[in-house]
Amino acid sequence: MTDNTFQKARESLQGFCHVCPTCDGGACAGDVPGMGGLGTGSSFAANIQALDDCRLNMRVLHDVTEPETRVNVLGMELSFPVLAAPIGGVSSNMGGRVSEESFVGAVIGGAVSGGIIGCTGDGGPDFIHEAGFEAIRKAGGKGIPFIKPWEELELFRKIEKAETLGVTAIGMDVDAAGLLALKQMGRSVSPKSPAKLARIIRHTPLKFVVKGIMTPDEARIAVEAGADAIVVSNHGGRVLDYTPGVAEVLPWIAEAVKGQATILADGGVRSGGDVLKMLALGADAVMIGRPFAIAAMGGGRSGVEEQVRQLKRELEQAMILTGTMRADSVSRSVLYGRR
Repeated sequence: MTDNTFQKARESLQGFCHVCPTCDGGACAGDVPGMGGLGTGSSFAANIQALDDCRLNMRVLHDVTEPETRVNVLGMELSFPVLAAPIGGVSSNMGGRVSEESFVGAVIGGAVSGGIIGCTGDGGPDFIHEAGFEAIRKAGGKGIPFIKPWEELELFRKIEKAETLGVTAIGMDVDAAGLLALKQMGRSVSPKSPAKLARIIRHTPLKFVVKGIMTPDEARIAVEAGADAIVVSNHGGRVLDYTPGVAEVLPWIAEAVKGQATILADGGVRSGGDVLKMLALGADAVMIGRPFAIAAMGGGRSGVEEQVRQLKRELEQAMILTGTMRADSVSRSVLYGRR
């Protein structure tokens, strides 16, 4: 990301995000609304620390010079295994100096230009999901709309609207189940029992992604309910204090359901090297949130496009220097001390 993009992002996000050189949650602990982590910020920090604790084994005596970064995720071909995570609510979380439509359009459009896809968010005001839906429609259905775990009438209504967008997959961020701000607005979200989750998944012919899985038992529940994919995520540390980092729990979840559903991981990824670490820990692809949000707020679509290019370059370099030929079959052995 260029210095100019960073500077513009600081101006656009003033009072809501410090746009720190190292995005680790230290300066923004408790800044919710805003871009920080809830309470002490320990869940946000745990995501960063868990990835930092992973070290890559450098290997240079091999013939990997042109690694294959392309992957297929839920029937969608990606130039490398990254998706822009669903983020919505620019007015409440990012100050509103950029419109919801401009923000989500930059993320979805910039992702598609880079050969990946973006996801869209949901929230209390209808304009949040409507802006996301419209951005995906304009992108020819290249995106995944995420819907919050509303009560069934509203949830099913939004699912049916999403089915008209030309998408192949839809998601529900169950990790938003405890957002009291929505309840105070009279818009109730709630956890879903296994039976309710199965009924929701059966309601649509689209592939279904369940976001907010942090334990092996809930990974199994989601798969048994019919989920095509799960996202290992603590909602960026924004809903529950004191959770472990995503990279800490990912190997156990992968051991439980690898091969039974697509495994996505979202939490603390800041570089192509971090992407490779998550793949080695068991993810099939990675979601990235705050870096794309900052790129969009500071540089619009071109800022997102540059962020995509940078991440891909970093991943390719990390693959070459660890002897990794294919992004869809990363060995745990690329991580120091892991087998």
